[in-house]
Amino acid sequence: MAAPVTYNVVSLGAKPGGRTDSSKAFLAAWTQACNSKTPSTIYVPRGRFLLLNVAFRGPCKNNAINLRLDGTLVAPSDYRVIGNQGNWIFFENVNGVTINGGLLDGQGAGLWSCKASGRNCPSGATTLGFTNSNNIAINGLTSLNSQMFHVVFNGCHHVNVQGVTISAAGNSPNTDGIHVERSSSVTIMNTNIGTGDDCVSVGPGTTNLWIENVHCGPGHGISIGSLGKNAQEPGVQNVTVKTVTFTGTENGARIKSWGRQSNGFARNIIFQHIIMNNVQNPILIDQNYCPNNKNCPGQESGVKISDVTYEDVHGTSASEVAVKFTCSKKDPCTGIKLQNVKLTYKNEAAEASCINADGSASGVVHPTSCLKGL
Repeated sequence: MAAPVTYNVVSLGAKPGGRTDSSKAFLAAWTQACNSKTPSTIYVPRGRFLLLNVAFRGPCKNNAINLRLDGTLVAPSDYRVIGNQGNWIFFENVNGVTINGGLLDGQGAGLWSCKASGRNCPSGATTLGFTNSNNIAINGLTSLNSQMFHVVFNGCHHVNVQGVTISAAGNSPNTDGIHVERSSSVTIMNTNIGTGDDCVSVGPGTTNLWIENVHCGPGHGISIGSLGKNAQEPGVQNVTVKTVTFTGTENGARIKSWGRQSNGFARNIIFQHIIMNNVQNPILIDQNYCPNNKNCPGQESGVKISDVTYEDVHGTSASEVAVKFTCSKKDPCTGIKLQNVKLTYKNEAAEASCINADGSASGVVHPTSCLKGL
């Protein structure tokens, strides 16, 4: 087999000063790598490289393209340039792409300020998006200050995220760390995420998701949902979240669904070996999600939540109610299991609240379980 070919973006015209648009050089490197019949590497040396929104599209003639980043990719400082483009760096219909190292600087603070002022602003771009792609690996990447979501996998299969750092201000709007939707066999390991929204958000149609050894905070926790926004929607199943530490987050382990009709579901979910440090809602199922009380008041969620296990969850709650299950009257939560859960509030016993929640408790469980046994 022929040796891998390397395409250096600087040789193709990229300028490392961070002021000159290098998009054409990156796209030229992609075109050559994608058209190569042998494995290829796109190399980004040290320096800051300004990129406008770029789309790397397949299918390619080989299934082994490695982006090796020793440098920093920087978005335009004027958020309006890419703010309505959906994605800043976008991969579509690719197979076998690996990103090693590097830093992505989304320069999103200007857009966050615009949104905070109530002015008419662009919605913002996702820093790194993958759609309809398979066999993706991201190792040792840092993503800073995304305008919107940092990393999104939509319609992807066999994804491995390892040793990634994601950071944005705790008050930055909609800067989710990693969002997974309509994807399967996704693994997120050894990763640090602190943003103004969910550390990891899990959308409809996600199956076989494994999250392990992740530190989350600041942010809104690890959220399955929101589910049930649409009446017809694929479900979420086989999700494992283990060895995760939440620090100062709004939520810990959260499942949320819209309070309206849907055929969606969430089942076979495990939260295991979890540490909560001063978390507002450590364990939360909320089936009454309805932003601004529009389009759902008075309706019951049709999303069926079942077989959710919380095992070896310890730490401190920043609110009195540390365990809160608010499930659908129409489709109560079933098969909820609490095993060896110990959460305190201000060094005293916390409380638990259950509405339409059935399940069981075993081992030491504090606060005392309020689940109904069937």
